[in-house]
Parts: sequence; structure tokens; C-alpha cells
Amino acid sequence: MKWPNHMSGYAGIAAVGKSLERLLTMAFNERQPVPTKVTRAVLIKTDDLKSSNVPTAIGPYALSLLLYRVDFNKTMRAAWSAVGSVDGQGHLPLDLHFLLTPWADNAEHEHMILGRAMQALDYTPILSGPLLYQPSLPYPDEPESAPTESVQVVMEEISTEALMRTFDSLPTDYRLSVPYVARVVRIDSRESRPVPPVTDAQIPLRVTA
Repeated sequence: MKWPNHMSGYAGIAAVGKSLERLLTMAFNERQPVPTKVTRAVLIKTDDLKSSNVPTAIGPYALSLLLYRVDFNKTMRAAWSAVGSVDGQGHLPLDLHFLLTPWADNAEHEHMILGRAMQALDYTPILSGPLLYQPSLPYPDEPESAPTESVQVVMEEISTEALMRTFDSLPTDYRLSVPYVARVVRIDSRESRPVPPVTDAQIPLRVTA
């Protein structure tokens, strides 16, 4: 059996984050949420949320994208484990959980930035082909995303309590944020596992009358 020819190496997680950043930046450039301000989308890390880092890491008008959780995809995990038992490779299907947070001088502008971002993601919920960022890899034999690969980005349904608990672990007070999940991001191994050699077993039989 021939399995679909598409895979991602260890850079797949980073590629999805950069793809979202690029997609939303293009949407903002096409139509700025606040006409008098230039808004950008920026991929951030947790430390960027510290008050002293926000002006330089995020900026006054921006939409930050924070990858705050990575889970295995429960629906596809068993299926790709079965594929791995056939082709000898590791296939790890993942869900990437992002927080989209608008930053502006006032509440109205924050709402406009968030609304424009949600409009863009609803219009383009699938990252595929040229929309999938291809990072420069130091290892030429590492798998990259193929033209047939796609990642779905949808608004995640989580409770207000769960969202507040997430902010309890971040170095900032609660801010207006919307959770999105990118699925399925597959991390494939670079090479197949060695197949053990086949051996013949000789079992002597003894026939008694």
C-alpha cells in the first residue's frame, strides 16, 4: 500500500506559527483594521508578555499569536501509528493551540483588530500550498511540507474558566484573547526504523509409535 506523499519534519510546528503570522499580516496589509494605524501580526513567546517586553516584542498596534499548548491529535493518533508500523517511520499527529490577542491604545481599536483577524481566518481556514511557510532547514534530508499537505485552523471552544487558568500561568493579567487550534500538524521521522532480519526457526519433531 502506498501512503499519501506528504510529511513534515521537526520544523512543522514552527512552520505553522509562521504561516499564521504571514497570513494575518497579509490580511492586515490588504485592509488595515484601524485605518489610521499600521497593525501587524506577530508570533510571540511567553516572556514577550512581560510588561517590560511588550513595547519592543509586540508593539502598540498588533495581534500577537502565542502557542501555549501542544497536544497529540486523539482522532488521528491510532491511524498514524498503524501507518508507522507499515512504513517503519514515526508519525506524530499534533494539535497546536494558539491565543490571538489584540493590542491597541483603546478597547475599540482592539476589537477592530481582533475582528479583522477572525474575519481573515474564517475566510481562509485551511493552510496549504503556498500558504504553508517553508523554513530553511540546516539538514537537507529533513522532511518538509509537500504541496498536498494542509492544516485546518479553527476557533477553539474552551470554557471561560479554562481560559482564565491559562492566563494564571502567563506573566500578564488577563487580556481579551481568542483561542484557535491548528490541526493536524504531523511530525514525521527523518528515516525509517531498521527492520529486524527474518530468521528461520528449525524445530525438530519426534514421532513416536
